[in-house]
Amino acid sequence: MSLETQKPSQENPMSAEPVAETSRVSPFRRVLNAVGVQNSSLIIALVVLVLIIGSQNSNFFLTNNLLLIGSAVTIMGLLALVQTLVIILGALDISVGSMAGLASVASAMVFQATGGNAGIGMLAALGIGLVCGLVNGMIIIFGRVNPVVATLGTLAAYKGLAQLISNGKSQGYTGADDFFIFLAKGSIAGLPTLVWVFLIVAALLHFLLKYTDIGRNIYAIGGNDTAARLAGININRYIIGVYALVGVVAAIAGILITARTGSGQPVSGSEGLELQAVTGAALGGCMLKGGKGSIVGTVLAVFILGVLDNGMSLLGINPFWQNIARGVLLVVAVVLQQLRSGERRVGLPT
Repeated sequence: MSLETQKPSQENPMSAEPVAETSRVSPFRRVLNAVGVQNSSLIIALVVLVLIIGSQNSNFFLTNNLLLIGSAVTIMGLLALVQTLVIILGALDISVGSMAGLASVASAMVFQATGGNAGIGMLAALGIGLVCGLVNGMIIIFGRVNPVVATLGTLAAYKGLAQLISNGKSQGYTGADDFFIFLAKGSIAGLPTLVWVFLIVAALLHFLLKYTDIGRNIYAIGGNDTAARLAGININRYIIGVYALVGVVAAIAGILITARTGSGQPVSGSEGLELQAVTGAALGGCMLKGGKGSIVGTVLAVFILGVLDNGMSLLGINPFWQNIARGVLLVVAVVLQQLRSGERRVGLPT
């Protein structure tokens, strides 16, 4: 009896300590924990960058310029979002830009062939994007090819196919179609339609990763594919599914290229999007080895890149420096990730 009466008295102080500690957590600390350290640093970097550029050129803060930044990052941002999923899975997709270019050509050519039916043109583009994504996934699974090598091959193949069916020229004219005009120049509640497309896709992918079993399984596969397989997760199905999703979103980006340019573009508008997408995802906190990353971080990184490009243009800096800046940012982001992970550096003693 004496032991039974003493046991609760020994446990109560222990159970009270965490409650006291929790109650002493400041509101600022709670917000920081909710946002995440990585995202907090991105927010700070974005604010500092905005203040620096704004102090050098007051036109930066004009409403039209801020909306222009949002519209300009949409296409690259969409590809960075799905690149985030692929990287978290522990893979990579180098062919996203080529898929966007192929979808752009398809949307315009089918639009023209059907007498100006925008809906059919867009469905054709989405279908081609889906097929391209499935092909990437199946090459990786059934061909047992490294994702980088597989998508590097399809990068060239999809780009060549877009040039072949278009004869290397822009195709169709969508500049007079109401829906394409709405996509390119319309607005909802003061925000450009392009920005709404980006935010909606980002919200859906954030929900998928954070609040569904599918998202948790994607993180599990990227973190430790062996453990995920032993836990009963069908890794092949997830790889094919994620790459198919990448193809669909790349097709959406291609449709937006068509809307913005008024015609299908086999290369122009999609060239170099692969590097930008990987840079956005890596800068947003994705570990290239997989298992870590977030949509919120990628969104912040995309706007950092957009502000940087816009600021360099406003300040009259040679546009060729933009590619240099993106390359440097990618290297810096990866280096910081490696230093945080504490992994052994290549070629150096531990």
